[in-house]
Amino acid sequence: MPLAQIQILEGRTEEQKRAVIEKVTQALVEALDAPQQTVRVIVTEVPKANWGIGGVSAKDLGR
Repeated sequence: MPLAQIQILEGRTEEQKRAVIEKVTQALVEALDAPQQTVRVIVTEVPKANWGIGGVSAKDLGR
């Protein structure tokens, strides 16, 4: 059972997250020849205050 964990900054739409799940699933099916129903994708949204870029939070950078 392939498992992909994707971490993204908060603020993406449900449609965008659905697209990530769909495309990552398809990539694992193709790359690993895994049955689609066995693929698991976890999308974790990280608050901007908890995501650091170059020593500064994404929130402080206005991302």
